[in-house]
Amino acid sequence: MANDASTVFDLVILGGGSGGYAAALRGAQLGLDVALIEKGKVGGTCLHNGCIPTKALLHAGEIADQAREADQFGVKATFEGIDIEAVHKYKDDVISGLYKGLQGLIASRKVHYVEGEGRLSSPTSVDVNGQRIQGRHVLLATGSVPKSLPGLEIDGNRIISSDHALKLDRVPKSAIVLGGGVIGVEFASAWTSFGTDVTIIEGLKHLVPVEDENSSKLLERAFRKRGIKFNLGTFFQSAEYTQDGVRVTLADGKTFEAEVLLVAIGRGPVSQGLGYEEAGVAMDRGYVLVDEYMQTNVPTISAVGDLAPTLQLAHVGFAEGILVAERLAGLKTVPIDYDGVPRVTYCHPEVASVGITEAKAKELYGADKVVALKYNLAGNGKSKILKTAGEIKLVQVKDGAVVGVHMVGDRMGEQVGEAQLIYNWEALPAEVAQLIHAHPTQSEALGEAHLALAGKPLHSHD
Repeated sequence: MANDASTVFDLVILGGGSGGYAAALRGAQLGLDVALIEKGKVGGTCLHNGCIPTKALLHAGEIADQAREADQFGVKATFEGIDIEAVHKYKDDVISGLYKGLQGLIASRKVHYVEGEGRLSSPTSVDVNGQRIQGRHVLLATGSVPKSLPGLEIDGNRIISSDHALKLDRVPKSAIVLGGGVIGVEFASAWTSFGTDVTIIEGLKHLVPVEDENSSKLLERAFRKRGIKFNLGTFFQSAEYTQDGVRVTLADGKTFEAEVLLVAIGRGPVSQGLGYEEAGVAMDRGYVLVDEYMQTNVPTISAVGDLAPTLQLAHVGFAEGILVAERLAGLKTVPIDYDGVPRVTYCHPEVASVGITEAKAKELYGADKVVALKYNLAGNGKSKILKTAGEIKLVQVKDGAVVGVHMVGDRMGEQVGEAQLIYNWEALPAEVAQLIHAHPTQSEALGEAHLALAGKPLHSHD
């Protein structure tokens, strides 16, 4: 195996998704010699098969809904249907523009970019394209792929993953979505906007089950109004082809039929056959185990993104990649507070949160030490204008800081920036209540909620 580099790189990165390329860009910015190896396209799942394309589909669905509902705003419009080929062109144009920009950034930072399938060959080297690239440190960032269940084969025909759904050449007449987490509810939302008859199957007792229960219930109510059906609390048992679709059977014997079955039960790490175990890297169920600084048990190897058992979010990957680059460059680094990471589910209506749930707060601090307040968006002028319903729920440690902000409603994802500052700066309700929010905006709802929690409500009842 020939050595590709005349000198040893400071950092060799295996995987060019959110975590990998963030580490490459920040490392190069800090003066490290960086090699970045990616078998597909730089940008990874988020840019090409995840965050960006799904949000483009959701926005197209939002436009479709607005066309259907235009008359309630006094606008005469006719909805003539979905041109799925044109939707894909719009989506792909968004991806292409961002991809070109990212390629330009990689080149401008003088990152040594290698396109090819790499494999860890030692604690300090990666083999790719018949070459061995040496590094003082190796960062594993090989990401994740859609998961399935035992006996459930994703064939890309009638039983599909999110990867297939993003390229589907038609709008299905009906669909079963297996999984009521983020991926499942986002596709259910987009397809419903496109005109698909959707049923979600979720084995746990609520949609978006990791969110505060109040948010889950609000989303379920909104989905019922939109005609999205769901079956909760019973697990999947089997799936089989029918004459012209798929039949799903649950553990209680209940059956559902549709044109396609989308398997959206989450994503699993890409780590098999890549030399990790041979190099002595500690793993668990395919995930690479790391400490709070993203360091593995092998001193010269770190891991970030979906490969590590942390939150599977692109912005978490960015933060973890930056943390590793800064640590290797000798800067003082602070471990990530994963509770302080903003989380958004971009369905209609959106679900956004930061901090901990009310249930978790009671578990940590005791039920008598936790205060929860709900502010209904019906009291917010801009939300009324947009005709969106929902709530902002605050969770506070009694006489202390706000430890959870949970929001449901259209565009709530755009409000989560302020919410993360409130949580991460350990703000008291009275401190947030002093801030003046622009009127009329949806951000006012956050301010109003804190006014109420501070004991001086304005546009809400005591």
